[in-house]
Amino acid sequence: MTDLATIAERLDNAARTATAIPQLAADAGIDVDTAYAVQEALVGHRLARGETLVGLKMGLTSRAKMAQVGVDEVIWGRLTDAMRVDDGGTVTVGGLIHPRVEPEVAFLLDRLPEPGEPLADFASAVRAVAPALEVIDSRYRDFTFSLPDVIADNTSAAAYTIGPWQPVPAGIDNLGVLLEVDGRVVQTGSTAAILGDPRRALTEGVRLAGRYGVQLRTGWVFLAGAATAAVPLKPGAHVRAVVESLGTASLKVTP
Repeated sequence: MTDLATIAERLDNAARTATAIPQLAADAGIDVDTAYAVQEALVGHRLARGETLVGLKMGLTSRAKMAQVGVDEVIWGRLTDAMRVDDGGTVTVGGLIHPRVEPEVAFLLDRLPEPGEPLADFASAVRAVAPALEVIDSRYRDFTFSLPDVIADNTSAAAYTIGPWQPVPAGIDNLGVLLEVDGRVVQTGSTAAILGDPRRALTEGVRLAGRYGVQLRTGWVFLAGAATAAVPLKPGAHVRAVVESLGTASLKVTP
């Protein structure tokens, strides 16, 4: 098996230089558990450069996303402060390989949820909710990868934008979602696409991250997953997510 630190370094260099690399997992004999160890080492490079962990994100929580990338299991990754883009702010795609964007729902944690905690107790664990956009950018050639590959690559995380925070409404399980590019709707969906209810994504995130010794923290951001398939990001575009009852989140794209 290839040294896991070497794999993490290759992925880190790929992201820093915007250079696509071949898939790694099959040749290196990496399974899902090992891939999460690589992910930890990969994000460790970012932390060593001064970044700070600020939350977690879910991936592949919708059937559309699973079909788009050819895998069939919910996964999770880590968010750092350097990935955050202000609402209405700018993403520069010149430093990315093949960036895409997707609409999401974000939660702001008020306390540490307990594994298996009932959805009925959700509101007491979450301080606020907001519409969000996530920019993903797989470091693998042709945006093609296995499940261990994408986990090792920190679930293709690149950047995220969060709209205005607001109190959690009574129901968020079937809110309409639009993804707009330059004022034109390019994707439509529902928050029901996120595991049937975005609150279930938090439950899954607590469970799955806890399996690898990672506990969510008060004040962390949690991205519940995409409500639609992702679309490519092109220079000059203005992108907006619209989530019924929650509002909007937007970003601009520069070369």
